[in-house]
Amino acid sequence: MLNLWPALGMPASGAGGKDANPILTFLPFVLMIVVVWFLLIRPQRKRQKETQAMLSQLSKGDKVVTSSGILGTIVGITDSRVVLRVGDDPKSETKIEMLKTAIAGKLEKE
Repeated sequence: MLNLWPALGMPASGAGGKDANPILTFLPFVLMIVVVWFLLIRPQRKRQKETQAMLSQLSKGDKVVTSSGILGTIVGITDSRVVLRVGDDPKSETKIEMLKTAIAGKLEKE
């Protein structure tokens, strides 16, 4: 195993007749886990909670964008599915049904 303690200015195990403290040995690994937690895992969980809250607040008439980029207005909604009216022409009532999880975001009403 690679010994990095001399490079960090700390005495290596056996230098001076004393062994390295086991807490100091695992400290870099603990610090790496903490950094990964705050930079990757925590923000992802926050975004996931925000997305779930947005999906639970959807209602008829909301304008949304799907993860594939389709813009539409919700005309029907159930626990797991939504029916979107797509297109601007009121004569052609083009509707598509998709999973609620495919909704990427809610558009502001203009």
